[in-house]
Amino acid sequence: MANRNKSSAKMALKKQNRLLAGLISERFPEVSGIIISMIYYQNGANSVLMERTINMLPTSDAYFKMDCMMRGCDGGGFDFTQTVADLAKNLRKVKKGTLVCNGKTDVPSQDHASIDYEIVIQYNKTSRK
Repeated sequence: MANRNKSSAKMALKKQNRLLAGLISERFPEVSGIIISMIYYQNGANSVLMERTINMLPTSDAYFKMDCMMRGCDGGGFDFTQTVADLAKNLRKVKKGTLVCNGKTDVPSQDHASIDYEIVIQYNKTSRK
């Protein structure tokens, strides 16, 4: 029962954060679309946990924090908020990189999960340099 309440509280907080983030069209009016491609890695024999691509439209929430996919990870994840903001501010189209999750897991493990990512931003025709 306690796990269910904890999970419900996390879901409610995430929903509230998504609402507070606003829409992409409000925060970044020059953006017509954002594509975030990620490859999740974990320590172990099967190092690739999953591949994921998220397509965001102007009507999507401007919420760019992705959950860690490791079971039992608490307080972790991958936050692209500042990266997307910097790209949009400078009208840049592509950013690639690697992020490491700093969350806590039941099993002690340093750098338990990481991702390689590519963010591609498409701009309205009137916004291009």
